Amino acid sequence: MNANETLFSVINLVNKTENSTVYNVCIDVPPHIVSDGIWGSHTNSGSPMRSSYPVFELQVIVIFAAGLILGPSIHIEALDNIKKMLFPYGSEDTLATISSLGYGLFIFLYGVQMDYTMVIRTGRKSWVIAFIGLFAPIIFGFSLVIAFGLKFYEAIGERSFNLPVVFISHSITSFAVVAAFLNDLKLLNTELGRLALSSALVSDILSSTFTSIATVVVSSTASKSRLIVNLISLFLFTIIVPLVCRPAMLWIVRHTPEGRPVKQVYLYNIIALVFAICWLSSQSDQSFTLGAFIFGLSVPEGPPLGSALVSQLELLGKSFLLPIFITTCVMKADLSLDLTWEVFKIVGVVIVITHLVKIAACMGPALYCKMPFKDALALALILNCKGVVEVGMYISVFDRKQVHGETFGVLMLSVMVISTVVQILVKRLYDPSRKYAGFQKRNIMNLKPNSEFRLLVCIHKQHHISGITNFLDICNPTHDYPIIVDALHLMELVGRTAPVFISHRLQRDSNLGLQNSYSENVFMSFQNYEHSKSPGAASTNTYTAISPLSLMHEDVCHLALDKLASIVILPFHRRWSIDGLIESEDKSIRSLNTRVLQMAPCSVGILVNRAAIPNEPNASLHLAVIFFGGKDDREALCLAKRACTNPSVRLVVYHLPEKDSSKQSSLDKLLDNAVLKDIMEAHYGTRVKYREIAVDGETDITSILRDIVHDHDFFIVGRRHDAQTSITSGLKDWCEFDELGVVGDLLASPDFESTASVLVVQQQQVCM
Repeated sequence: MNANETLFSVINLVNKTENSTVYNVCIDVPPHIVSDGIWGSHTNSGSPMRSSYPVFELQVIVIFAAGLILGPSIHIEALDNIKKMLFPYGSEDTLATISSLGYGLFIFLYGVQMDYTMVIRTGRKSWVIAFIGLFAPIIFGFSLVIAFGLKFYEAIGERSFNLPVVFISHSITSFAVVAAFLNDLKLLNTELGRLALSSALVSDILSSTFTSIATVVVSSTASKSRLIVNLISLFLFTIIVPLVCRPAMLWIVRHTPEGRPVKQVYLYNIIALVFAICWLSSQSDQSFTLGAFIFGLSVPEGPPLGSALVSQLELLGKSFLLPIFITTCVMKADLSLDLTWEVFKIVGVVIVITHLVKIAACMGPALYCKMPFKDALALALILNCKGVVEVGMYISVFDRKQVHGETFGVLMLSVMVISTVVQILVKRLYDPSRKYAGFQKRNIMNLKPNSEFRLLVCIHKQHHISGITNFLDICNPTHDYPIIVDALHLMELVGRTAPVFISHRLQRDSNLGLQNSYSENVFMSFQNYEHSKSPGAASTNTYTAISPLSLMHEDVCHLALDKLASIVILPFHRRWSIDGLIESEDKSIRSLNTRVLQMAPCSVGILVNRAAIPNEPNASLHLAVIFFGGKDDREALCLAKRACTNPSVRLVVYHLPEKDSSKQSSLDKLLDNAVLKDIMEAHYGTRVKYREIAVDGETDITSILRDIVHDHDFFIVGRRHDAQTSITSGLKDWCEFDELGVVGDLLASPDFESTASVLVVQQQQVCM
């Protein structure tokens, strides 16, 4: 059952007292409560997740099609024979009963991955959109029933057709379906996705609050004593389970060493308790899924316990049993029945009108808040999507004979149609990357002299901190040349559902802190770095983003846009040991770097950290820039110019023009000469040297790089070079990592046996 069904029960009870059309009464707590109810969102939260959602909307459509093919809707003799072999008489119900265990585990895992403490931090806009979007179509639907109810039922004759089932079920927004839908479309970390998640959360809260109480009232109409007993049992159940289980779970977390897995005996006992609490829930006239959900909420989300339970149960419960449950549900839809035009027309019209009213109700507050029309429409469509939860609700209503088989078939078909249509329309309406288009120049080359230098640095692992701070030292933060550093600690979303974005400056004033030493180390490292510099030289802000791997670039680009960063510094995905061998490699970091290069609203630098920069008081840092020409090389030279304000930096600019320079455009040549002239005329004395070496092809380039690679501690190079020249074109065929460019790839290659660090710079891609 779903939250809708309890509302249906209230409708039925009211209709009975008014001696109007009699409907069957629902008595169970809807699974909608337990699947989507109080799921933590975050006003600051933010991009593949480790399959937090087992059945994405595209997969739901495929499973729907399989259910229709295996069901009674399609009659083909060869197919009917296969159906009889696969599903002998009575086996479908048995399979559905067994697979419902998967639905129970699915509900439990949703509870595990929710952070109910985030409910109080949902913004006002989400409450308004959810409230109006929920009640406007319900009120409109009841108005239709009051005005035209008798005509509807005269048209459909004797069929059991519960009209409120249709419009109420399509009025309520399922948070689980919205979250899966956003994850499927890679919109989970976008501003629209966050608002949709918050609104769906509030909608579920509003409907679920009344559902449990209404279920007790409806199931106890025959006896006041029964009503009191059920109310008390519901209250005790929802209070005692968290009060007893939550401290026990926290005890398990405290006794699990950081970085070590939870003991298997604890996990087995928790899984056994899931089924025991589900049984207790069913004994008190409630759905067994209510117990699964409440117990799931008692489990601390995230690692180590929440993520361990997800990894243990998602294969059996989510990936295996749940698709079977959905398929068996759809198999009960018989579209070959005598579906009269009246029934189809009435059901279809009610569904369409309900969605149109809900779309208008959701768009109204969004437009009032000055949201663009396309974004407001996309938000309304997202809040109208249907999926797995609705399937579970409709099958429960059908099994209790509240709707006729014809109506059930149309309702199940509507889930597939709406899911498909909404997905296509949202893809066309909303492009999250458009807000990062570089209409404003945010790069190093266009910074005003002595202006603040804003950087966004990304940290994945503990060892990235030293390389980043060494690079910041090269930038020479002083009172005259201040830097503002926003450090973003990126963590994979595991054992949670909603992405989280935390500002550590606000952490002490809120309850958003993470029990994770890595985040604490990142925060303390950059705090210490700020305090180690002279007052006003460096300002640091630290953030933690917990999001799916495939959507992390949204966090990076959004923060860079919000903080007006001139450059984003990303760590390279390889780590080298002291002897120069490759120690580790993380392909997910490489994937993130590639996406940021494509979407960043400012310049981007990829830092290949392979050696400690000399930090003795009188030690010199030997810096080199490899300059061919082009906007990326000019950006790299501007960064090197800023580094030259550091008295300990010794810079050598290697200008490698092509011997036949006639191929270079006159404009690029003028810009290149202007940048080179600017740095050579600066008053750096003998600390800056310029060497021009004409080259004739990739062989000359490789030879020169081999000769100078051991003479420098740090290289700054452009990622892309002048498109009009062909001297580097031959190296592209040998380039292993395209994100480093041909020169950066050579300098980072193990074949060069270099210990020098390399920063590969890509200038902001400006839209003209």
